[in-house]
Amino acid sequence: MPRTSQQRTNARKEEIVNACAELYETMGFKEITLKEIGKATSFTRTSIYNYFQTKEEIFLALLQREYDLWNADLHALCDGHAAMSAETFADALARSLEKRERLLKLMSMNHYDMEENSRMENLTEFKRSYGESIRAVTRCVEKFFPDMTVGAVQDFIYTFFPFMFGIYPYTFVSDKQRGAMERAHANYVFQPLYDLVYGCVKNLLQNRQEG
Repeated sequence: MPRTSQQRTNARKEEIVNACAELYETMGFKEITLKEIGKATSFTRTSIYNYFQTKEEIFLALLQREYDLWNADLHALCDGHAAMSAETFADALARSLEKRERLLKLMSMNHYDMEENSRMENLTEFKRSYGESIRAVTRCVEKFFPDMTVGAVQDFIYTFFPFMFGIYPYTFVSDKQRGAMERAHANYVFQPLYDLVYGCVKNLLQNRQEG
């Protein structure tokens, strides 16, 4: 594909993803349709099908972009420090996720449906960004905690990444959800995102190092 055509394609894709991201600020996944996304772009709705075949593909591209932004922060964190304690690394990782509310919100969605309704090439591109996140966090842990065994590092990764999928529902609640919890006498103590991530990472690192 000629360079100008590729640039045009990339620009159109970016505009579609940006439109989806803007709608997602005030609307839920089910409410957002290709028609709504099309209204927020500078070209016709039918043109979207030249770049994305389903709504899920657009959301997957948005999630991929959020992972890429977080990956940049993770690499900067790793390259910018010679050493970190469990406390300072937990602080840095928690602060990196404080900036990525949209990433955590998207992660709390049903990934199975999103991925099943995307073409293989789109899903593969997404998995590259997701895989880079795993590698970036692994790189940080291996650098800052060299005494951890390969198994301990792997245990950290396969505990922390599943934990991430539940961060948003536990830290961002609507008035309706909060009211329901109170009426149900669930006695749940809502924690800020930073506190939840910081506590999890610090405990995981300290337990792995002690083990």
